[in-house]
Amino acid sequence: MKLLVIGSGGREHALAWRLFRDACPSKVFVAPGNAGTAGEAGIVNLPLANPKALADFAAREKVHFTVVGPESFLADGIVDVFRARGQKIFGPTQDAARLETSKDFAKRFMLRHNIPTAASETFTDAALAHDYVDARPGPFVVKADGLAAGKGVVVTSTLDAAHCAIDDMLVRGKLGAAGSRILVEDFLEGEEASFIVMADGKNILPLASSQDHKRIFDGDRGPNTGGMGAYSPAPVVTPEIHAKVMREIIRPAVLGLAAEGMPYTGFLYAGLMIGKDGSVRTVEFNCRMGDPETQPILMRMKSSLSTLIELALEGRLDQADAVWDHRTALGVVLASAGYPETPRTDDAIVGIPGETEEIKVFHAGTAAKDGQTVTSGGRVLCVTALGENIRHARKTAYAAVDKIRFDGMQFRRDIGNHALRTED
Repeated sequence: MKLLVIGSGGREHALAWRLFRDACPSKVFVAPGNAGTAGEAGIVNLPLANPKALADFAAREKVHFTVVGPESFLADGIVDVFRARGQKIFGPTQDAARLETSKDFAKRFMLRHNIPTAASETFTDAALAHDYVDARPGPFVVKADGLAAGKGVVVTSTLDAAHCAIDDMLVRGKLGAAGSRILVEDFLEGEEASFIVMADGKNILPLASSQDHKRIFDGDRGPNTGGMGAYSPAPVVTPEIHAKVMREIIRPAVLGLAAEGMPYTGFLYAGLMIGKDGSVRTVEFNCRMGDPETQPILMRMKSSLSTLIELALEGRLDQADAVWDHRTALGVVLASAGYPETPRTDDAIVGIPGETEEIKVFHAGTAAKDGQTVTSGGRVLCVTALGENIRHARKTAYAAVDKIRFDGMQFRRDIGNHALRTED
């Protein structure tokens, strides 16, 4: 049996690693992969990125099923290409993926299906957006409508910052076409969490809860990133919150997409804001597993991911059960110099520890060059550790981080602090 994972980040490294460990296929192909996937036994990098070329390859190699990692391939309609040829692929169609690829579509969808979220308005005219901001108390979050590689959300604390973000996107065109339409959204107070499920069009299987850290610097300061670290489980997702999220957010989303003629198959991610009063609102939907949440989640997974995907592709997720390691997993992202604005590449990386039962370093922005592993993107590695509790997992992860070196390396020292307060 051969499997195919599409993407090149830490999420895709983790997916391929888990699939090979669980299913023992003859090969797991990763397209295009990175230096980490290239070094894994049984995993083969594939220098292809075109949906048709990937479908041709999957047919030629008799790939059993394909898993889509990043949102860009979903936006390009890769699932539609595979399905039109009768090939198994786990991910939503281009239409259903608009839940992530268009913030405006997602917001209107949530309103249609009474899914709790922040108040917002959509604009293409900067003057109207400025008037809206001036007429409301704030603070605001300014979001590019389209995909912007994790850079399309600006959390502002002042009116001047909100006005600047509007001009950056609508006047200065800082994000190109992705920012030609924006949402200006009320800022939500509370604690964030990530809630990821698998869906087969009608049935839903929740995965382990997790919490991401979006800001670049300790103390949740600085610009938003694709994510600087994560841990699982997230104590803030209590059994009561879990039930509320399934009832008020996840089920209405999956049922709503089906009712609108877009049955959803794939991973579905709801970014949550959990208030002190127990209220839960949706910050965003992603049509994939999160990165870096995938890495700690899959470190804890004891079920066969391959079996779960098979059941989902057959519409039988109601027969699935996900089993989790009781331990906590925590991942620390190491980012390149200049990230998130202008990440530097080609810095040599040394000191990456080998895999153990407690530690796994997942590669993201890495490449092999002249016999060395070098940086090739913004987020470079995710050092992921298992521990009996959050304190133990943190200690193990940061001990491994301290062995790794590359010029300009950036990382946060406070991953897991929210959970520590709960543990204490």
